[in-house]
Amino acid sequence: MNRMNQMLIIILMGQSMSFCAQAAEENVPPVDPEAIEAWQDMRFGQFIHWGLYSKTAGYWDGRRAKSSGHIMLHERIPVEVWGNLAADFNPVKFNADEWVLASKNAGMKYFIITAKHHDGLAMYHSPSSDFDIGDKSPFKRDPLKELADACHKHGIKLGFYYSLGRDWEDPDVPTTWPVKGGRSNTWDYPDEDSKVFNRYFKRKVKPQITELLTQYGEVAIMWFDTPELISKEESSELRRLILSHQPKCIINDRIGNGFGDYKTREQKIGKVNVNEPWESCITMARHWNYDKDETGTYKSAELLVHQMVEIASKGGNYLLNIGPTAEGEYPEEARVRLQRIGEWMAVNGEGIYGTRAWTTASEDLGVGVDRKLGSLQVDENHKDADNDATSKVIPTEIRFTSKGKYLYGFISKNEQRSVLIKTLPRNNVPILEVSMLGYAGDLRWNQTNQGLLIEIPETVPMKGLPMNGFRFKRE
Repeated sequence: MNRMNQMLIIILMGQSMSFCAQAAEENVPPVDPEAIEAWQDMRFGQFIHWGLYSKTAGYWDGRRAKSSGHIMLHERIPVEVWGNLAADFNPVKFNADEWVLASKNAGMKYFIITAKHHDGLAMYHSPSSDFDIGDKSPFKRDPLKELADACHKHGIKLGFYYSLGRDWEDPDVPTTWPVKGGRSNTWDYPDEDSKVFNRYFKRKVKPQITELLTQYGEVAIMWFDTPELISKEESSELRRLILSHQPKCIINDRIGNGFGDYKTREQKIGKVNVNEPWESCITMARHWNYDKDETGTYKSAELLVHQMVEIASKGGNYLLNIGPTAEGEYPEEARVRLQRIGEWMAVNGEGIYGTRAWTTASEDLGVGVDRKLGSLQVDENHKDADNDATSKVIPTEIRFTSKGKYLYGFISKNEQRSVLIKTLPRNNVPILEVSMLGYAGDLRWNQTNQGLLIEIPETVPMKGLPMNGFRFKRE
C-alpha cells in the first residue's frame, strides 16, 4: 500500500469517527461507508429538472419572464394559477427507458430526478397531497414510477431531488435569503411571521419523503435542495426517517445542520478535496430547466468531458443536469452531447470510475494559460437559479487520477507531437509501463529525472475531445 492510500484511509477513518461521534450524540444512524464508497466509485451521474417550469420555458404572458426555473417566484404567480397550468401538461412523448438509456450510454451510473421543486408540485402520484401531477394534469401515468422501473432494469442507481426549505404551494414555509421572505410565497401568504416551518415539515415533507422511499423500490440517493430554516432537530429526524426505510441510501449535505453524507458544489468545481466526499452539480446549458431560448448556450461536449476529468482529478463526482421539454423529450442538443460523452467514456471510463485524487491533480502543459471565467454574467437577482460560474476555458494541461498501482493522465488542448510530464520524474514516481486507452499500438516513451516523455501517436481515437487517457503503471 503506497503512502497516499495510507493517508486517505487515515483521513476517511477520522471522518467516520467524527461523524459516528456526532451520530451517537444525536441518536442518528451514521453514514454507511460501503454505500458512500460505491457512490464515489460511480463518479458520473445524471441530474434532471422537469416540471411545470418546463412548460413555461422562460416565458410568461407572451413575453420573456423575469426568471426561467424560478418563474413562479419572480412573476409572483398565484398557486391556483400555477396549478391550473398543469391542466394541459401532457408529456405524451415521455419514455422512461429512452431517458435512462441515453444517460447510461453516456457513461452515467446514477440518475436523480426532481420529485418536487420549489413550486411545490409533486412530479409523481403523492397520496398525501393533491398538488401533484396525478391530480392536476391529464397525464395519469406516474413518471417517477416509470423512471424508477427503468433505472432498476438498466442497472442505474436511482435518486430523488426534493426541495426542502422552499415550497411556494404551502402556507408555512418562511425564508430569510437574501432578506426576510426573499424566497417565500408572499403574494398568496403575506404574513411571514405566522409561518411555522414544522407544520409544513410534518404535513408535507415527512409524508412525501416516506412515499418516495416506499413506493419506488431501492433509492440510492436523497438529494435535498435549499434547507433554509430547517432546524437541527428536524434534519436529525429526517435522516432517521430516510434510513429507517432505505438503510443504504446516502444523503447530500442540503438536508441541513451537518447531517449529510457528502458536500454539494453547485455550478462550480472548486479546489481539490480528498478529506470528504463531494459532488459538483453543473448544467449542460445555462438554465437548470428547459428554456426556449437555450439554443447556443449549451456547453460543448469537449468542455463537458473536461469538466468531468477535472472533477475526478480533484476527488469529486460530476452530476450533469439537463432539462427535458414539457412534451417529455431530451432536447436534441442534449442528446448529441450525451452521445459524444458516451463515446469518450466507452474508451476512457477506466480512468474515471473507481478512481481517487492523486497527490497532484494537474500539470500545465501550455504557456500563459488563461484560466479566467467565460463571458457569462450572473444576474444578482437570479443568482440562485441562473448561477453558472464554471470556467468556459479549457487549458492545455494533463489531469491525473489514481487507482491501485495505476495513474491515469488526460491531456487537453495539446497540439504537440510529444509531451514531457514533469510531474512524473523517475527519481520520484518510477513508471514501469505506459499505454494509451483505446490505442492498440506501442507507445514510444522515456522516463528520466526530468520527467516522463511520451510521443503522441499520429492517430488519436477521440478527435475533438480531451485526448484518450494514458495509463501509467507504477512500481
